[in-house]
Amino acid sequence: MYHPAGHDHALRHAVQEVRTGRWVAMAGLLDETSGWDAWTRRTQVLATVAAGTDVVHAWRTEEPASLAAAVMACRVAVERAVRAHRSGHVRARDLWHEARAACRETADCVPADPVPWIGLLALAALDIRRDLPEHRLAPPGPMLPPGPWGLLAEAEKRDPHNREAHHRMLQFVYAGSGGPLSEAVNYARWAEAQAPVGSPLHALPLYVRVERYRRERGHERALDLHWVTEDAVRDARAALDGWFLFCATEEASQLDLNHLAHALFGALCFSDAARVFRALGPYYTTLPWAYRTARPDDRALAEEVFLRARARCLGG
Repeated sequence: MYHPAGHDHALRHAVQEVRTGRWVAMAGLLDETSGWDAWTRRTQVLATVAAGTDVVHAWRTEEPASLAAAVMACRVAVERAVRAHRSGHVRARDLWHEARAACRETADCVPADPVPWIGLLALAALDIRRDLPEHRLAPPGPMLPPGPWGLLAEAEKRDPHNREAHHRMLQFVYAGSGGPLSEAVNYARWAEAQAPVGSPLHALPLYVRVERYRRERGHERALDLHWVTEDAVRDARAALDGWFLFCATEEASQLDLNHLAHALFGALCFSDAARVFRALGPYYTTLPWAYRTARPDDRALAEEVFLRARARCLGG
């Protein structure tokens, strides 16, 4: 099954309550959440559900002094702006400005929280022409592109090696590159090199490899060799040894686990992939499996590919 909360049962309950228009479970969950990793992950998941409702607005109306509600309002504003941009909505630009203002206001209210800065990083990817000076700062090292490095530094200052912050930065790099992904490769390797053992950033290069496969329409060209090259196997092994073997899998990103299972399966490392499939339990995400199908928007096809891969690995 797919569920955005994965193994986080408390988050699953809060998500269900948000879907029915109630905010009390969300408020209680965030009140008891400790650690920026869990805080970032839970607020992100809740925002994807709450963005289509007015539940966060209702919460802020009832508890205007709640800092958690302010962070969630910031999250929802960013999520709505991103969705409007993707769909070409007529109010996309207005929502982008509103979300940026919400992030800045929230950063002032909760100065220790990395989430408002992560929100600004997400919005930076929508600035396709790089109009804002803060989105084209000089990089901290060679082979890296100009970008919102100041925003990333603010997020890093509050939570070093924050998973979502670096994924948002990678999306910014994608947005500025319609062709070769050399800058994205360089960024992913740079972020991975900075990361300590146990950090999910060791899985970042797997995302770039999947994106390249998608852009090259690998499913049409039978590019299974894409996954068994020396570099591909090395990236899969690095994520396994540098992150998976040390992480609490029940708290890990479902996307990260799926990307790792996918990479190990593609690299023909079936026994190692089986360990990741067992950690996933009953959960899966449509990406990256959907990119191995002729119709990436068809979730049923993605599920078929996932089930075949899991059966092959667990059966071995």
